[in-house]
Amino acid sequence: MGRGRELLRYSAIRLALAPLMLWLIASLVFLLLRVAPGDPVDAVLGSRAPAAARAALRSKLGLDQPLWHQYLDFIRGLGHGDLGEALINQEPVSSIIARDLPASLELGLTALLLAAVVGLAVGFSGIARPEGKLDFAGRLYGIGTYALPPFWVAMLVQLLFAVMLGWLPVGGRFPPSLLPPQGSGFLIADSLFSGNWASLQGAIRHLVLPASTLGLLLSGIFTNALRLNLQRTLRSDYVEAARSRGLSETQVIVRHALPNALLPVLTIAGITVASLIGGALLIEVTFSWPGIALRLQEAISQRDYPVVQGIVVVIAALVVLVSVAVDLLVAALDPRIRY
Repeated sequence: MGRGRELLRYSAIRLALAPLMLWLIASLVFLLLRVAPGDPVDAVLGSRAPAAARAALRSKLGLDQPLWHQYLDFIRGLGHGDLGEALINQEPVSSIIARDLPASLELGLTALLLAAVVGLAVGFSGIARPEGKLDFAGRLYGIGTYALPPFWVAMLVQLLFAVMLGWLPVGGRFPPSLLPPQGSGFLIADSLFSGNWASLQGAIRHLVLPASTLGLLLSGIFTNALRLNLQRTLRSDYVEAARSRGLSETQVIVRHALPNALLPVLTIAGITVASLIGGALLIEVTFSWPGIALRLQEAISQRDYPVVQGIVVVIAALVVLVSVAVDLLVAALDPRIRY
């Protein structure tokens, strides 16, 4: 079987497993929400509401149905692309996600780009002198940024740059004195397309602190991954063979060692997308960033089952798609991979 057919078969298997993974995640979230303490009726009416009003609302929301019936309705709606309606205000969950997801994507993509640039630069900086001072500093940076609690770092950053120095806003996504640009929901892109430079400046100023905090905390993953893979690659036989042919150390690193060391880092980048979810939740809550993670936290506290289920399913779908895309890209670039 040729490599092209093997890659096609591998791609088909990975894509076929994606719906199964999403079904398992959706089912697990459905069950966990039902066994968790708390009642969504209490969140809507309060615990002191009359029994008749509570029963009427429970019947209206379909919570009086057997659990298996609720599960079948949920899976049936999911199969038709219907995520349901919020229990609090009966707003379609798809509308909530469409409104709040661009804010999280804008924050997450900016943070991921910053994490990759800074992390790879720090990881590569100490390769000239392994175990030297620069390499030791890069190692400390990688461990430290990965281990620091995001909420603690976010509060320190707010205190320093927003409160004490007053350089940047302490929270929010856009200046309250301006009208946000209409369009895709990505404020920076919408400001660029409309030529509104005041909106662009305001959006960037509000994005700097949360994106920098999240990006620097995630950059340690790239730093450690590149350091370890470069060190292992530089001790391999084909690198020694390149040195024996008289190539300079720069040529050896750039042409032979670095491309092979970056392939595992590409896999790490796909895994980092999942790490963005947990980090973004704490960052969005701390900086009052109106994204999907903040909305998820509110929905969990309100026991709003459909909103929690819809957000988790959409986030899981994004993570699965990115993971599959990264796996296929690595498989296409690395001929050593067998399926």
